[in-house]
Amino acid sequence: MISIYLLINILIIIVPLLLTFERNINYYKKLPVLFTSILIVGGAYIIWDIIATFRGDWGFNPEYISGLKIINLPIEEILFFVTVPYSGIFLYETGKFYLGDKSIQINKPFFYFLAALLIILSIIFIDQYYTFTVMLFSAFFIIFALLLHSRIPILNSSLYWKWILFMYIPFFLVNYFLTSLPVVTYSPNAIWGIRITTIPFEDFFYSFSMLSFYLYIYLIIRKKWSKEKE
Repeated sequence: MISIYLLINILIIIVPLLLTFERNINYYKKLPVLFTSILIVGGAYIIWDIIATFRGDWGFNPEYISGLKIINLPIEEILFFVTVPYSGIFLYETGKFYLGDKSIQINKPFFYFLAALLIILSIIFIDQYYTFTVMLFSAFFIIFALLLHSRIPILNSSLYWKWILFMYIPFFLVNYFLTSLPVVTYSPNAIWGIRITTIPFEDFFYSFSMLSFYLYIYLIIRKKWSKEKE
C-alpha cells in the first residue's frame, strides 16, 4: 500500500514528469544539470535533515510513512529532495520560456542588511535549532548570491522573484497536508511556535533557502557546461 507521504511525493512530481519531453521546454535535455544540483544541494539538506531528526527538532508520523528508512530518514523524506526541485526547476524553465526574464535594479546594501538581520536572529534564537538553522541558511543564500553576483545575477532577475513567489502556492498546499495530518511533527523547543494555519513560520524560510540554492547551483552548472560545449 502506498504511504500518504509517498503519494504526496508522486503528486508533486507527476505533471512535470509527464511533460519532461514536451517540445517547447525540452526539460529532458536539462536533467544532467538538474540532477547535479539535486546531488549537491539535496545532499546538504539531507545531512541537515538527518541531524535535525536525531536531535528531535522534527519527526515523522509512522501512520503516514512506509517504514523504510535510510539513516533514520523515511525514504519518502529523501524522495522529497528530488521531487521538489524536479518540479520547481521545471516551473522555472516553463516561466522562462513563456514569460521571459528582465533585469531589475537591486539595492545591495538592503540585501546585506537583510542577511545581517537574519544572522542576528539566528544568534538570538540559537537554542531553537530549527529557527537558528533556517535563518542562517537564508542569510547564507543572500550572501552567496551577492558574492557571485557577477557570474549569475539572480537577485536582479524578475523571473527569479516571480518564481519564488509562485512556488509558495504549491509549498503552502503541500506543507499544509504534511503539517495538518500531520506527516511531520515539530518539537516546540525547536521553533517559535508561530504558525500560518498549521505550517510553522520557519518553513517559509526553509522553502526560500532550499529552492533558491537548488536554482542557483543549477544555473551555475548550466552556464559552466554551456561554455564547455562552445
